[in-house]
Amino acid sequence: MKRGQTLYVIEAALEYLIAILASGSFLATLTRELGMSDSLTGILSSVISLGCLFQLLSIFVRRRTVKWLVVILSVVNQLLFTLLYVAPVLSLSKTAKTAIFIVLILGAYLLYYIAHPKKIAWLMSLVPDGRRGRFTANKEIISLVVGVAFSYGMGSLFDHLTAYGMVRTALTVGALTILALTVGHTLTMIFTVERSPEEPEEPASKPTLKQSFAQLCKNRRLLSVIVISILYNVAHYTAMPFYATYQIGELGMSLQLIAVLGICGSASRMLVSKFWGRYADRRSFAAMIEKCFVALGLAYVAIMFAVPANGRVMFALYYVLNGIAMGGINSALTNMIFDYVPHESRANSLAICQAIAGVVGFLSTLAVSPLVSYIQGNGNRVLGISMYAQQFISIISVLFVVLSILYVRGAILNKAKALNKE
Repeated sequence: MKRGQTLYVIEAALEYLIAILASGSFLATLTRELGMSDSLTGILSSVISLGCLFQLLSIFVRRRTVKWLVVILSVVNQLLFTLLYVAPVLSLSKTAKTAIFIVLILGAYLLYYIAHPKKIAWLMSLVPDGRRGRFTANKEIISLVVGVAFSYGMGSLFDHLTAYGMVRTALTVGALTILALTVGHTLTMIFTVERSPEEPEEPASKPTLKQSFAQLCKNRRLLSVIVISILYNVAHYTAMPFYATYQIGELGMSLQLIAVLGICGSASRMLVSKFWGRYADRRSFAAMIEKCFVALGLAYVAIMFAVPANGRVMFALYYVLNGIAMGGINSALTNMIFDYVPHESRANSLAICQAIAGVVGFLSTLAVSPLVSYIQGNGNRVLGISMYAQQFISIISVLFVVLSILYVRGAILNKAKALNKE
């Protein structure tokens, strides 16, 4: 069991490194090389959210063992991420390359999210329920430490190569790096046991999609998690997908500088992760996520005031505050589901909850994208006031974070206090 937990930590770190190269400033670099607009880049960045819809397909995978299915889907998913670095150098028209790029990223996330609920349920079964908060914190800290060095090194290398006009070399390095990480990631899963010895055998007949939806609708505590996830995803995907192009474009930041700012965020996340884990195990994941949302709201407030003159300072604040928030948010959203449903329903419940919230998040980006294009086309003015598009959409995100805080307190924490008094 200890060996499985160790391999899970390594697996998560390697997967995180691959995610770094397929998102954020690296994704924005690829899309700029393809000549895509900021709005289209923002939509592609939010495909991660839409990909959650694909998790519903995992419910139709009715196998008693899922290890090899997860391994195969993960390998193909990561090979498609590798090809993202090949698309810009193809001898095709801009339209054709853009279409191929979109198909590749959609295909990659389709496979990722089919496997994701099964993989999480499998690997988290190796962790005792009473230690999930602390284990998740330790796992994230290790991923962040490795990610800090990796993103800074890759960012510096990409900046150096592109400064000398060696764009194709930079893309080749990116592709080969993902391939190497894929090999390591695959090996960690191959050598991880199928299930914990303490975990009960799963029933041969698992809930269908219809049954899972019916169970979800009857579970009021689980429904509250969905509402929280929806509010959070709206806040997150309204603004975040457009930040990378803002940094590289209007604020003129290099990948190396963005990596340094990312280090600030990772450092703050590492410093609070264990605290959040202990806090959640002692109090509750709901109490923890309320505090995390306060930090997230302040992070968006920082970007409301970010302009070229102070962009570095404001984004440093954003990364630090966002790191504090993300030190607990993802863990809370997953573990609250695990708290409220029996083991055999965890994978399906996770898939449904994340699918619903993910679609709403993607639609949020889709709805805001024309607004971003309009503000940019209007000379970065809103109602006659000079303001960059990313500043304005950050205001919208702050409002939804405030709604999230109010909902957590009213729908969960206050009700829990009332029940305890009874």
